[in-house]
Amino acid sequence: MSRSPRTSAGDRGALSLELAILAPLLLAMFGLMALAGRVYLAGSTVDNAARDAARAASLQNSPGAAQQAALQVANQSLTSQGVHCASTDVTVPTAGFSAPLGQPAAVTVTVTCQVELAGLFPGVPGSKTLRGSFTCSIDQYRQRAAGQVPFSGGSAGVRVA
Repeated sequence: MSRSPRTSAGDRGALSLELAILAPLLLAMFGLMALAGRVYLAGSTVDNAARDAARAASLQNSPGAAQQAALQVANQSLTSQGVHCASTDVTVPTAGFSAPLGQPAAVTVTVTCQVELAGLFPGVPGSKTLRGSFTCSIDQYRQRAAGQVPFSGGSAGVRVA
């Protein structure tokens, strides 16, 4: 025996009402997931910029050249990957350049980028500060400038620690 499905008059339009309620919630959830993905990718780009800047700084012979190279490479890396920072700060401690030849030394570059969220995902207010840091060893047998050379590049955003 089979029964025929009965539709009651009270169920008419229930599916449309459920869809009207759930559709905006699903769209908002997908939008948040897309925003989270974009923030993650921007953070990864900042990490890559710090890695590239540390590598460029470690190849220099003097603290001033290391700071200048790190700033230039970090900005190029961020720009080439499409991350537009409202403010960028590149910190390059140069104590490793004063280590005597034959001694292990390293340079750590920290890149801080304040990203406007509207630039990552349209219509989202606010900003997020992303920070990446990377340490690269300095060749212990490469000639280094004696003492610390002051940086006179005049570019804002470089801090000596």
